[in-house]
Amino acid sequence: MLYVVTVQSINDSHKEMLVLTHDAALEWMTRWDRQQEGYLPDREERFTALIDAVEALGRPDPLVIDLGCGPGSLSARLLERLPAARVISVDADPLLLGLGRAAYPELTFVSADLRTSGWTRALGLDRPADAAVSTTALHWISAPDLKAVYAELAGVLRSGGLLLNGDHMDTEDVTPALSRLERAVHERETERAFGANRPEDWRTWWDAVEADPALAELNAARSTAGADHRGSESHLLSHHVEALREAGFPEVGTLWQRGNNRLLCAVRA
Repeated sequence: MLYVVTVQSINDSHKEMLVLTHDAALEWMTRWDRQQEGYLPDREERFTALIDAVEALGRPDPLVIDLGCGPGSLSARLLERLPAARVISVDADPLLLGLGRAAYPELTFVSADLRTSGWTRALGLDRPADAAVSTTALHWISAPDLKAVYAELAGVLRSGGLLLNGDHMDTEDVTPALSRLERAVHERETERAFGANRPEDWRTWWDAVEADPALAELNAARSTAGADHRGSESHLLSHHVEALREAGFPEVGTLWQRGNNRLLCAVRA
């Protein structure tokens, strides 16, 4: 990877600082995307379906909030397809935000914890948003917190605005036999796509990030913020449907699906 070495004079001593460059950040993003594809071989298809839905709203310049944006994979694709869009990318992980800012300087990243009341005030909105989007992120949030997130989101979306959430969402609490089949379809597709040549997994990617000297400061900030993701708190489709309806989204349904990998769409009243 390419790094810039900066030398600072501090009390007549010299300190070398490794700074992450744009090119190095893009390399990390390529590796991030490949790691994510190991869990989602049809990830790009889901991105495409989601952006199609945003485009179908009919505005060339939609205002879009990317919830749990990570390093900005979805936001970057949105802006590439809809260059007049205004995309506000929100996450609480300092390292992923730092990586995204270095890789995609054209994006607007905001540091905010969706589980903290009032998080929408940090977005600097000057009008109601047309859509909120998310991919493989909101399952980290517990079901009770998810209800609060969607309730606050409803307050900044326009009438007819969309929530588009792509993630693995299971139906085992309602249709257990179908849920098993959905998982099996996804597992078989993944096996066909990769066989024995699976990309590196989530943990391996993070281990590599933690070993990179250029990311030391961001890693330290991440540890301080307690941003490590563990578990899958709201993996059930019913968690999201119930929370969205309570928040003022009367129409909720699956817009695209492959196995248990689905794009959930909700329309603001």
